Amino acid sequence: MGDAATFQLDGHVATITYNRPEVLNAINGEMRRDLNEAFSRFRDDEDAWVAVVTGSGRAFCVGADLHDGAGSTGEFAGTFWEKPTLNSFESGWEIFKPVIAAVNGYCLGYGLTLVSWCDFVVASDRAEFGVPEARLGVPAIVAAIRLPQRINWADAMELLLTGERIDAERALTMGLVWRVVPHDRLLDEANALAQRLLGGAPLAQRVMKEIAMRTRSMASLEAIRFGETMRHVAAATQDAAEGRRAAAEHLPPRWTGR
Repeated sequence: MGDAATFQLDGHVATITYNRPEVLNAINGEMRRDLNEAFSRFRDDEDAWVAVVTGSGRAFCVGADLHDGAGSTGEFAGTFWEKPTLNSFESGWEIFKPVIAAVNGYCLGYGLTLVSWCDFVVASDRAEFGVPEARLGVPAIVAAIRLPQRINWADAMELLLTGERIDAERALTMGLVWRVVPHDRLLDEANALAQRLLGGAPLAQRVMKEIAMRTRSMASLEAIRFGETMRHVAAATQDAAEGRRAAAEHLPPRWTGR
């Protein structure tokens, strides 16, 4: 992995950092590769249970690097038809571990697309959000899919069709942000949430997140059948046995993620 995005594991919490502060963490080809590698490492590392994603410097991510944009798309293998999308590197990830976005500043374009994929968005009171593509003459494809699924229709259309920025409090009101905190407390608050999440059984959490994601496009009966199948699989894990033992003995469980 290069230096454009970094991965650090502390216990069971991985911190993934956009790391091109000199260009406000704009996405180029190097950062795409580094981010894909960082999230693949998070997905595959059995000791990594929760991720916190943030940016170095005064931005989370301002979107594509307009001065080095040639390498910011097309990093997937295969033909055009085999690529999930040219424009959103995270659209092909199947990661069901909890992910927290700690938004420390400007969060625009690609940055907002990533945030719309995260489970929790904790924002600095200095953060700003926006989808500037309408003002650049090109559509924001994945943001146009995700935002109406995550927030009120008119709020999504405001972001998509005006290209204007909103502050953290407005993003909170929209439901785009889960919590706004003082800037100097941002990582402390994100890591405190990560520690709370570590109190739950990691495999059970992943099953529930996968059920929540996959069943959005299923009819109710099919969704329930899928969920029951997943429950039977999860019930056979070591963590499920540990949860039953700990509850019976009135002791805190010791999760292993197995």
